[in-house]
Amino acid sequence: MIQRPGASQRHLVVVLVALALALTAAACRRDATGPKLAPLVLLWQDEFDGPAGQSPDSTRWGYDIGTNWGNLQLEYDTNRPENVSLDGSGHLTIVACREDYLGSAYTSARITTEGRFQQTRGRFEARLKLPSGQGLWPAFWLLGANHRSAIWPACGEIDIMEYRGQEPRVVLGSLHGPGYSGGGAVTHRYEIPQGAFDTDFHVFAVDWDADRIRWSVDGTTYASATPADLPAGMTWVFGHPFFIILNVAVGGSFVGGPGPGTVFPQTMTVDYVRVYAPAP
Repeated sequence: MIQRPGASQRHLVVVLVALALALTAAACRRDATGPKLAPLVLLWQDEFDGPAGQSPDSTRWGYDIGTNWGNLQLEYDTNRPENVSLDGSGHLTIVACREDYLGSAYTSARITTEGRFQQTRGRFEARLKLPSGQGLWPAFWLLGANHRSAIWPACGEIDIMEYRGQEPRVVLGSLHGPGYSGGGAVTHRYEIPQGAFDTDFHVFAVDWDADRIRWSVDGTTYASATPADLPAGMTWVFGHPFFIILNVAVGGSFVGGPGPGTVFPQTMTVDYVRVYAPAP
């Protein structure tokens, strides 16, 4: 007959198993379908806690205010609570509206950590629920902090997630740099196996090392890029600090204009943004 352990013994076993799992997690981390990645520590975060209608934390976020941005976008991006604010439930909302505003037919918002936070390498991730509809273009991306002196695309751009509202099951991850930008960017496509990106939250991330950038959705690595993946003779410009941008564009060269069936307002809901640095 097998002797069953007593309550105290069972408790000891649970404690030892938990300790072993914690030590394993600290030693390394692994994407669901990816290679072993270096241990990380949380460096910066925003969980978007606060009352409904409050603007995002001004110590963390600023605004790009205006229109077009070189992509023929149709919205005017503002800093108004109608376009960007907390929802009171631990989320940030970026809302695209159909309205006449300063010569534009739509409004939305584009927030950025420029001048507040920038980082070289590590893991950048956000948990997002995306809008849908022809002509909507939400994005979570990084821009080289030197963009005012090294004019885009020389400064570099890392698109962690960009999305055409008319394709609610597909997201793209891209690198833009000198000689590989716009339609010639190094781009990878991910199609969700079930559901769509407008029906629930999903975690979008990049793991950025010295010579490799990996894209993942919900912990599944779906693509990576190294200097060898650039067009011949092109320069890898991802060795300096970048800052974070979150926005919802309307129209533009990437998605086209809204269609007759596109419903407004449309919202990108942000649960959190977190940045991790390599452990010392």
